[in-house]
Order: sequence, then structure tokens, then C-alpha cells
Amino acid sequence: MPELPEVETVRRQLAPVMEGSRLESLEVIDPRWCAPAHPAELADAVAGRRVERVWRRGKYLVVALEEEVSLVMHLRMTGTLLVVPADEDGPDRRHLRARLQLAPGDTRVLFCDQRRFGTGVVLLGDDALDDMFAARLGVEPLSPDFTADALRELAAGRRAPVKAFLLSQERIAGVGNIYADEALFRAGIHPLRPVGTLKRAQLAALRDAVVDSLEAGIDARGATIDDFRHADGARGSFQDRFLVHLREGQPCIRCGTPIRKLRAAGRGTYVCERCQPRPRVRRAASSPGGG
Repeated sequence: MPELPEVETVRRQLAPVMEGSRLESLEVIDPRWCAPAHPAELADAVAGRRVERVWRRGKYLVVALEEEVSLVMHLRMTGTLLVVPADEDGPDRRHLRARLQLAPGDTRVLFCDQRRFGTGVVLLGDDALDDMFAARLGVEPLSPDFTADALRELAAGRRAPVKAFLLSQERIAGVGNIYADEALFRAGIHPLRPVGTLKRAQLAALRDAVVDSLEAGIDARGATIDDFRHADGARGSFQDRFLVHLREGQPCIRCGTPIRKLRAAGRGTYVCERCQPRPRVRRAASSPGGG
């Protein structure tokens, strides 16, 4: 699934193409992309409006149009946004879900999605956009608001495993399975450790590790494991720099211990259990007189 670095990579590629142009038309090929809204409703709301800004919040990509109209897209599992000439529909027409025609110029942006989980929605008014994100997303991890103190406040008293905590978009927006594994390895924290038991120094290390992992992913222009592609169809390269993710059975880069794969938060999770010690299981106290 594209995570924050992958979406940010696409945003940086789309911004110079789209900003300042007009969205001449939006054609929804697959009604599931915008359900329950009708495709014609989206098309009417955005047609002819100037693109003021292309920005990102968590894993969401926002095309901000004039008069406070926002086209909000989420790539989900296999979504890809491609920039192509105006008379082309990309390499695989079968997976085309929506087509954005830009003017002036001869460019269109295609939303392609093999598994059809990606979505698009149009919101009218900045308040509606703010309300949507406030209900779904927590702190932006690359913003000044993501501090060690903020992380400590979010984690206080919580019993959830730290991996599940990192994957909760309502807490921290944009971190998914790849970057959670990489951050926990960098911080030396086992993914099953209850987040509320982490010490101040560990939370500070985790905050830095999250930021470092995301920035490394952006520097590599994302990770392509299955379907993620850049706006020009190229692949990301962060998969070639993984410290722990997908490295089951390979030696840890720090200590040489074989990397293990386990389940955490319902996801395949990679860990070095020497560098990331497994949390101790507390034994129940014996009852008085018990044998």
C-alpha cells in the first residue's frame, strides 16, 4: 500500500504539472471510485476550475481548486496516478478508474487501480475538508507538531502494541506497515511492546526513527514492492534500502541475528529480536497457599 513517502513522491511530481492549470474535465470510468456520489456530480463540481495547489495530508492527496473546492484522492492498496499525453490512457486501460483532463496543454492525469480500492471525493468548502481530516487523521509526522512530548501524550496509558499504535491513522497520519517496521528497528523497540510502557527516552527515539524512516523513503522516491509507480511510471527504490522489512531469514545489519517474521496488528511484521528485545510476559501472582 502506498504510504506517506509514496504519496508525497507523487505529489511532488504532480504539483508542477497541475498547479496553475485548469481541470477541464473529470471523467469517472469506474463509479465505485467515487461511490456513493454519482460520477456526474463530481464532474460538474470540478469542471473548468483552476488548480491552486496539490498537497498531501497523511496518505490522502488533495487537489485544491478555486472557490474552496477540493478533489481528495486515496490510492489505497494498488492505486497509481500517471501523467500521460492528452490522447493516451496509459499502459493498461483495464485498470483505469478516472481521467483528469488538464488545460491548457496536452496532458491528462489517470487514476489507475488494479484492485479498485482507491477512492475520489469532492468536498465543497474548506470547513468540510478540515472536518473530514479531523475525524480521520492524527498528527502529521513530518510537521513541527510531531514532537517527543506529543508522542508521549498520545501513548500515555495505552495498552495496544506499539506496531498497532503506529498504524492507527487517527494517532499518526501516514505511517503504514513498511515504515512502522523500519522505524521500530531504528528505535530498537519490539513491535509487540505495549506502547504505554515505553520510557521517555524510548519514545523520543521512536519519534526520531519515524521521521528518519519517512524521510529516507521520500529520498528514495518511495518503495515499489508490487504496484506503486511514480507519475511517469517509474519504480521507487526504497525497497533496496530496507533495514528489516521483508528481510526474513537474512542477517540483521547490526548484529547478524536472522530477521524474524511475525504477526502484529494483523500484519506481517519483521523484527530482529536481539536488537528489539521481546517484551517480558508478566506472570500472574500465585494465590495464597497455592501449590
